[in-house]
Amino acid sequence: MSTDENPAPSLWASLKEAVHGTEQDFTEAPVGRAILLLAVPMVLEMVMESIFAVVDVFFVSRLGAEAIATVGLTESLLALLYALAMGLSIGAMAMIARRTGEKDPEAAARVAVQAIGLGILVSLPIGVAGVLFAQPLLTLLGGSPWVVEHGFRYTQLMLGSNVIILLLFLINAIFRGAGDASIAMRVLWLSNSINIVLCPCLVLGLGPFPELGVVGAATATTIGRGVGVCYQLYRLFLGKGRVAVRREHLRFEPATMLVMTRLSGSAIFQMLIGTASWTVLVRIVAAAGSAAVAGYTIGMRIILFALLPSWGMSNAAATLVGQNLGARKPERAEQAVWRAGFYNMVFLGLVGLAFIVFAEPLIGTFTQEPEVRAIAVRCLRIVSAGFIFYAYGMVLTQALNGAGDTTTPTLINLVCFWVVELPLAWLLTGPLGLGPSGTFTSISIAFSLSALLGAWAFRRGRWKSRRV
Repeated sequence: MSTDENPAPSLWASLKEAVHGTEQDFTEAPVGRAILLLAVPMVLEMVMESIFAVVDVFFVSRLGAEAIATVGLTESLLALLYALAMGLSIGAMAMIARRTGEKDPEAAARVAVQAIGLGILVSLPIGVAGVLFAQPLLTLLGGSPWVVEHGFRYTQLMLGSNVIILLLFLINAIFRGAGDASIAMRVLWLSNSINIVLCPCLVLGLGPFPELGVVGAATATTIGRGVGVCYQLYRLFLGKGRVAVRREHLRFEPATMLVMTRLSGSAIFQMLIGTASWTVLVRIVAAAGSAAVAGYTIGMRIILFALLPSWGMSNAAATLVGQNLGARKPERAEQAVWRAGFYNMVFLGLVGLAFIVFAEPLIGTFTQEPEVRAIAVRCLRIVSAGFIFYAYGMVLTQALNGAGDTTTPTLINLVCFWVVELPLAWLLTGPLGLGPSGTFTSISIAFSLSALLGAWAFRRGRWKSRRV
């Protein structure tokens, strides 16, 4: 039929379709439309996660610098858990996307079951260790006596309920890999809406709710995410999405598990290299006291507000790469990645400029403590200066992961974060006397270098021949 008989949907119609859910084949649709349909719900999914990250620290900040430091130090431990969850998710997403591109929904459902089983298995020992060793871990990270004595229950609850975090990451990766991005979006909107409502109630003791202080933030998060996981499982077993799990899929498949473990093992190491560096960075900052940790925590939470939506665009690129490689269309996959990178650069560039210009009033909404505020402002401005580089770097490394090439991003992370970032942070912060600003500068340099190396690796094109 002619183009006039089948006019392209309007932008508004495409946006509505993206949010409500689409049956579009992402290996056949025009590249720009495919990016739009996938990226819109993925970005909205991450926007809600960003809003919660900021709201959470906003209410905890009302309890003072020590409470913020408790959250910041625990987040550095959770960063390791997030690395595990994201690594497992990368393996699951790559395999689901490839099976979807091959038009094999039965294989996709079996992969989903193996991913969930793997997540539950690895979460159990972490939960036990987190409950038993919360106080020694906070001490090791340089927590003040108040943090170790009064904040450890926050750490216990967050680490003890890690199975919820892992499943939330994993099952949403399954939905995204299959192209059901709107379902993943609804999951986070549901769970984080509950978080946002409960957080001030439980932290501050509003109305009939008990005043739990910083522990209230962990309680609200756990309840919200738990409800989200229940909804995920309901959608998987409902049988109406692109991945429909049925009773016959509930069995152990060694071959599938082995492939996933290989992919995820490399991806987990990749993420651990990156996120473990955050733990060391917090330790470097903690040497300057709780005010420095509090300023760092507030600044990085605001930065995450921008970076998490960009992660949504990166996930869209990864899904398109996996599905198009499954459909044997590598050139189309490459075209999608460069275009997604450009869109991400425009978005993050504008946000970074706004953060630099309006850093003072933004930070002022979270704290009025002069020392904390000054450190947070420096953090926001210095790290935001590299946003244009981060935009491409995030998309390119996720695209490599989506192709099943988890080794290359792992090597990039190793060089940028452990060979460059951490020694540079120590040198600038300590011996050269820049204080926390030295740590912030090292973050900006390392992420910019990561983008350049990612572009070089992607242009080489070896990812096109990866088998998953």
